Amino acid sequence: MADHNAKLTWKQGMTFEGYTDGKSHLPVTFASGSENLAEYDNGHSPLGMVLLALAGCTAMDVMSILKKKKQEVTAFEIEVEGEQVDEHPRVYNHIVIVYHVWGNNVSEEAVARAIELSETKYCSVNGMLKLSAQIEYRFEVHQPEPQSLL
Repeated sequence: MADHNAKLTWKQGMTFEGYTDGKSHLPVTFASGSENLAEYDNGHSPLGMVLLALAGCTAMDVMSILKKKKQEVTAFEIEVEGEQVDEHPRVYNHIVIVYHVWGNNVSEEAVARAIELSETKYCSVNGMLKLSAQIEYRFEVHQPEPQSLL
C-alpha cells in the first residue's frame, strides 16, 4: 500500500482539480506562453506547488524542532524561489529558501540547527529536489512586532 496518493481530474481547457490523501480539492492549472493566462489564474501551477511542497515540508520540520528546543516563536514564514534550466523538462537547478522567524529571544543557533536537520535528515521533498538543484538556505530572526497601543 502506498504512503500517499493523489488524484487529478480534468475540468476544462487546462484546468484540473487535484486531491491528495483524500483531502479537499486543490485547483491546478497550466498555460504556456501562447495561451490566455487569465483563463487559468484560479489555480496553482505544478512547479509552484513543488516549491510550496518544499516550503511545507521544511516548515513542519523547523517548527517542530524549534518547539522541542523551547524557542518562543510568535510568527514564521518561508519564501522559496526556483530557477529552471532552459532545456525541457525544465527542472529546477537552483532554489533559494529564506526563513523568517519572529519571536522572543529566539536563538539564531537553534534556528540554524533546525534548518540543518531539516535539510540533511528530515525533509523528504528536499531530499528529492537536491538531486537536480542546488538549494541555498538563509534565515532572519526578528523580534516580535510591538503591540499597538490603540
